[in-house]
Amino acid sequence: MSSTPAHRHFVLHKPFGYLSQFRSEDAREARKKRFLGELHDFPAGVMAIGRLDEDSEGLLLLTTDGRVSEQIRNGGTEKEYYAQLDGLITDEALARLTQGVEIGLRETKYQTIRCQARRLAAAPGFAPRAKRIRDDRHGPTCWVSITLTEGKFRQVRKMTAAVGFPTLRLVRVRIGGLALGELAPGEVREVPELGALV
Repeated sequence: MSSTPAHRHFVLHKPFGYLSQFRSEDAREARKKRFLGELHDFPAGVMAIGRLDEDSEGLLLLTTDGRVSEQIRNGGTEKEYYAQLDGLITDEALARLTQGVEIGLRETKYQTIRCQARRLAAAPGFAPRAKRIRDDRHGPTCWVSITLTEGKFRQVRKMTAAVGFPTLRLVRVRIGGLALGELAPGEVREVPELGALV
């Protein structure tokens, strides 16, 4: 009698410039883009739990267990992002983010739900990004923490733009109780489980 193979779970620090997919069937896209499959020899059937867009970085969870993926994606799990913004965000703009703002979503308008948003006292010590961010000659920047329980397409970027402070760099630092910590860009760690961690 054969037993069902155990599911496998991974945490990854997705670097800037990578798509949240493992490969592409489109030969032209495969030549021009970078994929998660370049970072690690993942097992068959592994899937990303949620996504980070090509320009975003940070914590990404991967699993071969569809039930765990569904639990994390639809369970109201908190996701915390650190965003470097163009300009020095005002208290009024932070309050608007917290209360929810209107963003565009698939050619319709969407009102984001309440979230947590705060200014960071100092820039986090992330490694420099592969593609350089503009320097202070173009004006000041600041860092904020934004914690959501939803995850619409490019939501954080759209929210900060809606209050007048476009995002220059975006790093997801936490999903539930699991933090990015000291995981280096491109580093992958296999973990025994995910459901209990987040």
